[in-house]
Amino acid sequence: MFVTYHPGYVVDIGAGHRFPMQKYGLVYERLLAEGTLSAEWVTAPQPVSTKNLLLVHTHDYVTRFLAGDMTAKEMRTLGFPWSAALARRARLAVHGTITASRLAWRDGLAANLAGGSHHAFADHGEGFSVFNDIAVAIRVLQRDHGLQRAAVVDCDVHQGNGTATIFADDSSVYTCSLHGEKNYPFDKPPSDLDVALPDGTSDAAYLEALDAALQTVQREFRPQMVWYLAGVDPYEGDRLGRLSLSLEGLLRRDVRVLSTFRNADVPLVTTMGGGYAPQIEAIVEAHCQTVRAACRLAAGLSLAGD
Repeated sequence: MFVTYHPGYVVDIGAGHRFPMQKYGLVYERLLAEGTLSAEWVTAPQPVSTKNLLLVHTHDYVTRFLAGDMTAKEMRTLGFPWSAALARRARLAVHGTITASRLAWRDGLAANLAGGSHHAFADHGEGFSVFNDIAVAIRVLQRDHGLQRAAVVDCDVHQGNGTATIFADDSSVYTCSLHGEKNYPFDKPPSDLDVALPDGTSDAAYLEALDAALQTVQREFRPQMVWYLAGVDPYEGDRLGRLSLSLEGLLRRDVRVLSTFRNADVPLVTTMGGGYAPQIEAIVEAHCQTVRAACRLAAGLSLAGD
């Protein structure tokens, strides 16, 4: 299975920042060292073109962000300090999702070892999300590959408010979000399907809700391609999560999503999304689980938890 990764996914955002920026490099290094990935399966993206960003984002926002012409309030809302490296990272991550999406369209399954910036709106970024990589990738595939029915299955613990807003009036894109009911964002614009889960939801209840949601996506929409936002912040003890999934529960979640669409012969691309556990080891292992499961599925191997 092909994945996209670039060392530029990791940038300096200051010591002690609550966003675990180092996870991207650690996930890549672990998957490579253990043999889950081989170097020839990894594609390094280039920075996305402004032309492609403008398929989703406003000209004012794109030009000001890339130039560093942002107000202090806008950057506080985003949650990162601006830098040229951060602007380049945002462009790399978007192109990483575009490239993984083209590969999945061709091969059936691919992953970006970044992405999932679902809090990015057309005209601004927030919640650690600069540009909405999944939205841009969908627009690129609609333009270049004839994609007509795209679905976003968002399993980050935070509702995908930016994605829901961008596609609110677009019947060609189905947005599904499983998230914490009382968690950020507090204003949750409606997705096509929102599954709001109470604080403390654990494995069994989560997986039951997920199964029902996946059946609804398939029955009501029958997508041609799926973007899976595999955030690991539903993990028990996550500092920003409020749900209580175990590592095993997160793996079972991944397997359910991957298997559902693989069995239906629907191409799927995974992106990483959030994860804020106090121990970086737990974040890295949870993200690695997603890619391992996808690689096994792509190789035709059985999946534990299926």
